[in-house]
Amino acid sequence: MRSRLPRTACLLRLIALCIIFSKTAAYFGLTGREPLVFLPGPFTNEPPTGKAHLKQCEQMTLTRRQKRLCRREPGLAETLRESVRLSLLECRYQFRNERWNCSLDGRGSLLKRAFKETAFLLAVSSAALTHALAKACSSGRMERCTCDESPGIQHREAWQWGVCGDNLKYSTKFLKKFLGQKRVSKDLRAQVDAHNINVGIRAVKSALKTTCKCHGVSGSCAVRTCWKQLSPFHDTGRLLKYRYDTAVRVLSVTNTATGETELAGPRRHGQSLRTTDLVYLDDSPSFCRPSRYSPGTGGRSCAKDTSCQSLCCGRGYNTAMRLTSLSCHCQVRWCCHVECQTCVREEEVYTCKTA
Repeated sequence: MRSRLPRTACLLRLIALCIIFSKTAAYFGLTGREPLVFLPGPFTNEPPTGKAHLKQCEQMTLTRRQKRLCRREPGLAETLRESVRLSLLECRYQFRNERWNCSLDGRGSLLKRAFKETAFLLAVSSAALTHALAKACSSGRMERCTCDESPGIQHREAWQWGVCGDNLKYSTKFLKKFLGQKRVSKDLRAQVDAHNINVGIRAVKSALKTTCKCHGVSGSCAVRTCWKQLSPFHDTGRLLKYRYDTAVRVLSVTNTATGETELAGPRRHGQSLRTTDLVYLDDSPSFCRPSRYSPGTGGRSCAKDTSCQSLCCGRGYNTAMRLTSLSCHCQVRWCCHVECQTCVREEEVYTCKTA
């Protein structure tokens, strides 16, 4: 009998599934039973006041332990929403010109297979969780954490100078606690999912940089304050897309020294499998035509000189003309605004044929 997937792998696979299920609303699956509908209202930089966060926590499909953690931390519900937004937008952006464009269109079959696309979804989901939690700490949206505890930085001074470091250490620790991360089983699929989840976390860690600010008379650097800061999540997404493009197909082998099973892939450039490699088990379908894995590429917009040939899978493309409005003949008026006219331009639009 196959071993059950560890809780972390199950949760993040559902995160990825629910992220791309939505069209007008985003979803976030945490229990593996059903999706969580986004709570209405815009994302804010302030934690909910009073008992508002308690209602948000109760509306979420969480385990009892997770709800307990959510009630203790007023900013957590908003942070979960933000992580969904990050991963959804980044996934769609990175795959905007690919045959698979991060849209399952209601087909959950993709996550049942260990494709490269599944690997990316797991990685970008865990990366978004890690990033959002670290940012929530440094911005004051979560009460139980604060700035990065870098040597030589006092929290009061950091807030005074506006140089509160992103708390990646707390973020990673809390993430494992919230998801209930446990030892990975011997099941090959479970090992692959856990590996890709950790690739996402490592991608965020690699984007952590040290930023410094000088203080002193006339701009001198008599005192220098440094803090840890995460790069924009778009940088993490770009790195994970590169990992997707260079993903490694793996199999399970037994370590003769320890007797434990581990992942192994073909040696590339004299190197064995790295902890930063995205891994997969199954070759991906073409995603050209509608299937249980994707809606196909028929009707997709493409660029005539760059993407139409690949995106349309050799079926050709349709050409149409459309009118677009844009600002033109702009002038600066004293003081201090810009006046523009509206011009109408005719342009060609290319869409992939369905057959």
